[in-house]
Amino acid sequence: MSAQILDGLALARQIRAELKDRVATLKQTPHLHVFVAEQDPASVAYVGMKRKWAEMAGMQVSTTPVGPQTKQEDLIRGIQTANEDPAIHGVLVQHPLPAHLDEQAALLALGPKKDVDGITPQSLGALTCGLPGFRCATPLGAMLLLEHHGIDLTGIQAVVVGRSVIVGKPMALMLLERNATVTIAHSKTKDLPDLCRQADLVAAAVGRPEMVKGDWIKPGAVVLDAGYNRVEGREKDVGDVDFESASKVASWITPVPGGLGPMTVASLLRNTVEAACKG
Repeated sequence: MSAQILDGLALARQIRAELKDRVATLKQTPHLHVFVAEQDPASVAYVGMKRKWAEMAGMQVSTTPVGPQTKQEDLIRGIQTANEDPAIHGVLVQHPLPAHLDEQAALLALGPKKDVDGITPQSLGALTCGLPGFRCATPLGAMLLLEHHGIDLTGIQAVVVGRSVIVGKPMALMLLERNATVTIAHSKTKDLPDLCRQADLVAAAVGRPEMVKGDWIKPGAVVLDAGYNRVEGREKDVGDVDFESASKVASWITPVPGGLGPMTVASLLRNTVEAACKG
């Protein structure tokens, strides 16, 4: 068996084109404002990609740099200002912030109205309760990718490896919303390989390079890899799944790069346009 590729880059391009058509009909340009750690090269590069994609869709992105000299009260004040600015429709607190800042307090200050990344406690609470609100960008991107390829989750056994509030927990909740039976596992789960072998879908979001091996995968299972890891000596970043071995067993699999990464950005932009439409 050779898995079919869940091509997130192709679908993200399609979503971006659809957003561009939608933005052209709006009276006000959707505007995303990002608070980003200026000394984190990965965050700066990621925000740069978001800006590029947003501008291609006719949207606007502005940033506030956050650094070692940034005080907590200044960060909170900046978030509150963005909250109150009617020209800003979405606000993103790019993870991670510098260690001296309280990221949870920043997210609480942001609140759900402009939380287009769907990671504030209020947004996650709405997801848990099945209430309307912005959904976390990476799991939302995964759901859109599965829906695009007609992969029905009803009644399947799913294992999510990872318990972060950014990916693992909301991924499990979104799978549950779509009638999957879900188990949340993590790096300390006993007999983790055996647990994964029972699953019709494995979503890896544990932050460990190529941790999930091909012999962990049930033949014909769907594999979602939300990991992005830099490994010394490797030319490209790798996921949390050993793609080479897993792709020989799975029915569908997301590559790294080109899988859930582009879909995360597309989902973030999609949420920002939704926020602009709500005014």
